[in-house]
Amino acid sequence: MKTSQGIQARQGLELILLASIWGASFMFMRIGSPEFGPVLFMAMRTLIASLLLVPLLFLYRQQKALSGQWPKLFIVGALNTAIPFVLFGYATLTLSAGLTSILNTTTPMFGVLVAYLWFKDKLSLNAVFGIILGCLGVYLLMYDKIAVTPNPGEESNILLPVLAVMGAALCYAISANFTKRYLSHIKPLAQASGSQLAATVLLAPVSLFFLPTSMPSPLAITSVVLLGTVCTGIAYIIFFRLIAALGPANAMSVTYLIPVFGVFWGALFLNEVVTTSMLLGGGCILTGVALITGVIKLSKKKSAAKA
Repeated sequence: MKTSQGIQARQGLELILLASIWGASFMFMRIGSPEFGPVLFMAMRTLIASLLLVPLLFLYRQQKALSGQWPKLFIVGALNTAIPFVLFGYATLTLSAGLTSILNTTTPMFGVLVAYLWFKDKLSLNAVFGIILGCLGVYLLMYDKIAVTPNPGEESNILLPVLAVMGAALCYAISANFTKRYLSHIKPLAQASGSQLAATVLLAPVSLFFLPTSMPSPLAITSVVLLGTVCTGIAYIIFFRLIAALGPANAMSVTYLIPVFGVFWGALFLNEVVTTSMLLGGGCILTGVALITGVIKLSKKKSAAKA
């Protein structure tokens, strides 16, 4: 029989694995989105993910779980995939992979706000301290970037991509809460397959108006294949598992970890510089996620019982 601590430890490891995969996705978007264009690139991403997930859906005989759920799956497909994917693709035309992954950490803040306004959810003291620590980590990660004065006229070029990332984060927050309320009874594989199919149906017709003028490079093609299989198909199965197990607010705390890996992959493959503030920020974020998910708990002083 699995202990509570064992289950929490496994969920913590799943958060780290998911963060490492999604951290790499920003690198792949940075590579492939300029050559394919954001819309076609993301349509191919969801199509490849669907081609991976749908056979698994039939293999495990879960296709019947989607019956009668398509209106809700299209909402999730739009809010959790189609819209935010295109927004991220657009943002990575201008922003670096590391910076985009850092801005993505606004998702839990939006998630807590949506959960409070929509479902009147309450936060534990652990979660509150975890969010504060996570915010501190995000600040430390961004400090060396926001301290640099941009080139003349660069502000106007960066504003819309930054707003696009925050818009994507808001979509993720709404979708996670919607999924928890209306689709938590559906197994993760069925949720992932249905939402990716829905997103493909939404994006594919639109992408025909955004075909590239020249054939993308082999590197760009490889990036979209890896993005669709690993960073989408496999990652969303893990993500929906975490929503069902931890709730939307806690599952979205994975975005605190994503910048750590986003910066790491950027340094490894895109020659981005790793600074002391990045290391300090990453440590704060890891601790914050541990508090939010309950892997680490604040000690409580027991007061003496009154007679």
